[in-house]
Amino acid sequence: MKTPLCTFCIKSGILCQRCQEKVRTGEITAIDVDMARLLLKLEGKYPILKKTSFYNAYEVDDVLAIIVGSGDLHRILSDGGGMMREIAENTGKRPRILEKKGDTREFFETLFAPAAITSINKIWLPDGSMETRVILSGNSRRLPLKTNVIKELAMKVRGITLRIAFENQPGKEF
Repeated sequence: MKTPLCTFCIKSGILCQRCQEKVRTGEITAIDVDMARLLLKLEGKYPILKKTSFYNAYEVDDVLAIIVGSGDLHRILSDGGGMMREIAENTGKRPRILEKKGDTREFFETLFAPAAITSINKIWLPDGSMETRVILSGNSRRLPLKTNVIKELAMKVRGITLRIAFENQPGKEF
């Protein structure tokens, strides 16, 4: 598995100068180190992890967003959810796998799954900032996570300020 830290540093628990610098500058957080350690441990049980890339992880409420390389989402989910259950048991959080690269629509589809996206709009505000409005079919009960968690994940992972609306609840945004 590819990680932002040296494999030796993760396994030994003692960071080399280069890895210490990444932690000191904030490029890597303690959550990233813990998640990399867990994924390396799971690599023995799930050999598919050897072909994946782990970038970082974010905690928001009871959700742990794990950022992986392009195409790695399907590899991780291919085992029928066993790996996801083990991650949940070891962390006490609900894991959500997101890809680092890819277009914005794919990112939103993964973030909102199983809810279906109807449209994505960019809203330019008078102060020059931009927000993204995602309109979903159905209602808020279909969302996998709370709206505030989804908004915070979109901001942390991609730097996107998000508004969420539903087709059958016009005028109501979250």
